[in-house]
Amino acid sequence: MRSFPGPALEIVDRMRAAAAAEPARAIAFQGSPGANSHRAATEARPDLAPLPCFSFEDALEAVKDGRAGAAIIPIENSQHGRVADIHFLLPESGLHIVGEYFMPIHHALMALGEATPGRTFEAAYSHPQALGQSRHYLRERGIVPLSHADTAGAAAYVAERGDSSVAAIAPALAAELYGLTIIERNVEDSADNMTRFVILAREPLPAQALQGRPVMTTFIFEVKNIPAALYKALGGFATNGVNMTKLESYQQGTRFAATTFYADIIGAPGDAAVDRALEECAFHSKELRILGSYEQARARG
Repeated sequence: MRSFPGPALEIVDRMRAAAAAEPARAIAFQGSPGANSHRAATEARPDLAPLPCFSFEDALEAVKDGRAGAAIIPIENSQHGRVADIHFLLPESGLHIVGEYFMPIHHALMALGEATPGRTFEAAYSHPQALGQSRHYLRERGIVPLSHADTAGAAAYVAERGDSSVAAIAPALAAELYGLTIIERNVEDSADNMTRFVILAREPLPAQALQGRPVMTTFIFEVKNIPAALYKALGGFATNGVNMTKLESYQQGTRFAATTFYADIIGAPGDAAVDRALEECAFHSKELRILGSYEQARARG
C-alpha cells in the first residue's frame, strides 16, 4: 500500500526491500519511518529488519501472509489509555503475543522554517494518541489538533504540504528524516509518558521457553448473560492467588448485549493455580481464548 506521504515513500520502499530479502527476520510496525512504533521495533528487536505498514491491520496482515516474522503493536499508554480498536484487532488476527516492550514516549513540535521565539501555528497534525498526550500543550497555545494516520507520517505530510503555518507532533527522529525544524521538544503533557507494546507472531511461544521466568498471560473471555457471571468468573483468580493486572471491557456488535473482557494475569497455563483459575473462568463464560503467554518486560506489583 502506497498511502504514505511522498517524503516517506523512498525510505519506506528501501525498508520494505530489506525486509523482503529475509521475511522471517522482519518485524512489521504501523506508521512511517521515524514513528514511535519504528523506534520500538528497533529497540525491542534490534536483530530484526523493521517493516513499515500503513495501518495496524496491514502490520498484522504482514505477519499472517509471511512478509514478516513478527509485528510490534502499541496497546496502551500511561497517559491516554488503550490504543483505539486494538482489542478487536488482536483477537481477530489469529496471531499470538510472544513479548512485550515498554517505551518512554517524547514528542516534539516540528515544522518548516526557523525555530524563532514566539512562533505560532494554526494547527498541528499527529496520531490521535500523540494529540491526546499533548492536548494541554496544544490548547494553551491555541493550536488546533488534526488527526493523521501516524506521528512520523504527519511530519512527512507537513514537509510535503510546504505550509509553514502548520506543524506536526512526532518523535525527534522524524524531523531529521523529513527536513523539518524542531520548534520545541518534550511537548507531551506528562514527563513519565509510557507506551506498552506487544510483539506478535504466527505461533505461540513453547512452554519450555518460559520456564523459570516471570510470565504474563493475556486472554479474552465473554461471560454468560446471567446475574453475577462476571463475579463468579473472576472468583477463581482470587481463590487461587493469581494476580490479575489488567481487566478491560468492550462491547461486541451493535446490540450492546454481549461484553467481552480483555485481561492480563501473572503466570501461564501449566501452573496449577493458573489452570484452576482459567478453568473456573471458562466455566462461567461463553468463550475464553488465550492470546499469548510471554516473559514480563517489567515487574508487576
